[in-house]
Amino acid sequence: MTSLFLGNLGLTEIFVILFIVLIPLTIGFWIIAILDLVKRQFVSKAAKVIWAIVILLLPFLGSILYLLIGRKGGDRN
Repeated sequence: MTSLFLGNLGLTEIFVILFIVLIPLTIGFWIIAILDLVKRQFVSKAAKVIWAIVILLLPFLGSILYLLIGRKGGDRN
């Protein structure tokens, strides 16, 4: 029995499609988050360092969290 959404795609094809979508998306979010982090002035240096560690150690999740939450903590130059 096959799903109507996935059609006749096998597990390998599904993983390839996910990687083709997720890898560029992750790299894009990562670059945007790092560039924004570098340009922003935070109240404390510790906050900026913590966000840098989070973004570097958890590229996809850390970048999204920074873009949603962390940007509010700093002023753009």
